[in-house]
Amino acid sequence: MSQKENKEKLSIITSFMDYTLENEHYPKSVYKFCKDNNLDEKTFYKYFGSLDAVKSMIWESFYDNVMSLLEKDQNFDVSKPKDKLLSFYFTFFEVLLLNRSYVLFALSGEEKILSKMGHLSSLRKLFKAFATELIEEGNSEKPSYLQHPPQIFSEAAWVQLGFLLKFWMEDTSKAFEKTDQAIEKSVQTAFDVFDNTPVSTLIDFGKFLWKEKFVTN
Repeated sequence: MSQKENKEKLSIITSFMDYTLENEHYPKSVYKFCKDNNLDEKTFYKYFGSLDAVKSMIWESFYDNVMSLLEKDQNFDVSKPKDKLLSFYFTFFEVLLLNRSYVLFALSGEEKILSKMGHLSSLRKLFKAFATELIEEGNSEKPSYLQHPPQIFSEAAWVQLGFLLKFWMEDTSKAFEKTDQAIEKSVQTAFDVFDNTPVSTLIDFGKFLWKEKFVTN
């Protein structure tokens, strides 16, 4: 895709997000969306087959932005899997913060965020591929009998991301400090499970969740 085409595609995504927030609902039709944004329908269909495709691409663009930022970090490629996952989460939520109003609109009112697979399908595919790479990297340092199936653990990582996303949406702490704690504790727990030493960290993580759920709320 040329730079001009990429700019055109991103412009449609931005217009879609702005339209949604300004009107407090998604566009009702491609025709209405294009008319209100002085956009030719032919141009829209050049990049998207439907409005739902735009919703999915928004989350894919969030992921692409995260990976682009991580690629600029010279230490990322040589980091341990645990540190790579931490870096991903912290960067992911920095990107989401720039688009918090849209994320809250898109996912609020949904008890189970991950059930919105239509919106998050692209993100799920990309993130699970990333998680699989981390799992395979971790397995390479283990004897075969201690290795973990990437398919199962990448799905667990996806559920973890959903938990953190919901936690972040409900977080009212200064600078989202509690989300940072949740990221650190949940990643530590995940890798302790991966390394077969979970008990103390599971207890610590459980205490954290209990406190946030029943003490501070």
